[in-house]
Amino acid sequence: MDKRVETPPAQAALSHADIRSILIGTMLAMFLAALDQTIVATAMPTIGRELGDVAHLPWVVTAYLLAATAVTPLYGKFADIHGRRVTMLGGIVIFVIGSVACARAPSLWLLVAARFVQGLGGGGLMAMAQTIVGDMVPPKERGKYQVYFASVFFTSSLLGPVLGGMIAEALHWSVIFWINLPLGLGAYWMTDKALQRLPRHERPHKLDVLGALLMTGATMTLLLALSWGGTHYPWGSPPIIGLVAGSALLWLCFAWRLRTAAEPLIPLTVLANPVVRNATVAAGFGMGTFIGLTIYLPLYFETVMGLSAANSGLGLIPLTCGTVFGATSSGRAMGKLTHYKRVPVAGLSLALVGTAVLIAYGDQLPLWAFGLVLALISVGFGMLLPVATVSIQNAVPMHQLGTVTGTANFFRQIGGALIVAIFGAIVLGGLGASGSGLSAETLKAGGVDRATMVGLFRYVFAASFAGFALALLFLLRMKELPLRGSALAAAKEVAGE
Repeated sequence: MDKRVETPPAQAALSHADIRSILIGTMLAMFLAALDQTIVATAMPTIGRELGDVAHLPWVVTAYLLAATAVTPLYGKFADIHGRRVTMLGGIVIFVIGSVACARAPSLWLLVAARFVQGLGGGGLMAMAQTIVGDMVPPKERGKYQVYFASVFFTSSLLGPVLGGMIAEALHWSVIFWINLPLGLGAYWMTDKALQRLPRHERPHKLDVLGALLMTGATMTLLLALSWGGTHYPWGSPPIIGLVAGSALLWLCFAWRLRTAAEPLIPLTVLANPVVRNATVAAGFGMGTFIGLTIYLPLYFETVMGLSAANSGLGLIPLTCGTVFGATSSGRAMGKLTHYKRVPVAGLSLALVGTAVLIAYGDQLPLWAFGLVLALISVGFGMLLPVATVSIQNAVPMHQLGTVTGTANFFRQIGGALIVAIFGAIVLGGLGASGSGLSAETLKAGGVDRATMVGLFRYVFAASFAGFALALLFLLRMKELPLRGSALAAAKEVAGE
């Protein structure tokens, strides 16, 4: 084991102004990636009409998802080898190049290719932002900074759909990509200057290219199966079975590579760490359940509660607002409590109570009461996020911070894709549908009544209960390690003292 002590100045050398400057720069970079995932959705119909291809529109979203998910752990490993600054700046440059290519795309398939490039850049920005905060702030104080990340997601969730629709109608759909140019240049300029003062923890290692290719292939085939299953093809169809089998084979090859490579892409010590394992799985189940609810609740609002498409989006506000409040309270409490795990345990218990209410009385609640229950669930879930992230980072040496943060974010995204697929299977399977059109309009046109949707969503809420229950189970299994309170403690732990 490498016993070298890391660069001593670390966090102690950073002033409050330094931390603020770095934080603003990384938040702007993170906002780029978060906004782009929401702003495109409402402009999709306009894009399809103008480019003359509505049938293949889902690829605009799928291409970005495939690339962004697959490269997330690669960014973390690259940052541990070559440093945070060059990795973050590289991600911003790739993202901006992809955005310009999207804006100038003359056809849908060229737009899809450009979105893939954009995803290659955007996939690492969120994990890199969390890694950078881990470099400049000790774990004992790190939880309170997670609220800034939660606020980025909240802002992008609210602004993105509104801006996307307004820009597509009033200007041109390409403007939603052109605005990434000034934002990206601003993020590059601020991040470049700020990260020059960041402590350095990278170590000279080699990137396992074969392992990276195997994991990327396994991820993409799995995500394609989850995206197409039940929508474009039945779950038991040859294309889906072939994709799942291909993904399983590639994952087995990747596991073999982890055991045989001199320097595996993800160190076995990281995968074997019980804190990392339990916290990652807990966050994966929690985040996946939350994403599934945000995707399918608008359908519930329209078909069961009779809201319009615009108002169904407003109905999600309690679910997004509560997460910020929960993450804020949990993050601030984490540095003050010895048993910091108790806060998210209470929060997830609260979320379980909320989902139980939806299972039993969801269709009988007035809209205000339904929103109150969603806020309760959201606050409870939000308490998990800072504790899971900081616990994972606190459990490894500083020179593995990028790798473990990227890996944790990767498995969260995979968990989200799996649970969204389960929710989709419940709804589509219950309707006996396997087509590509799942919306309130198509369901109403097909004669689906309210009682049927109430019954199906009772199963969706039950699956949500199970998801939060599994998150709570793995959180309870996670050991509470004392949080490092200074850079010196981090350096000593890396040195094995």
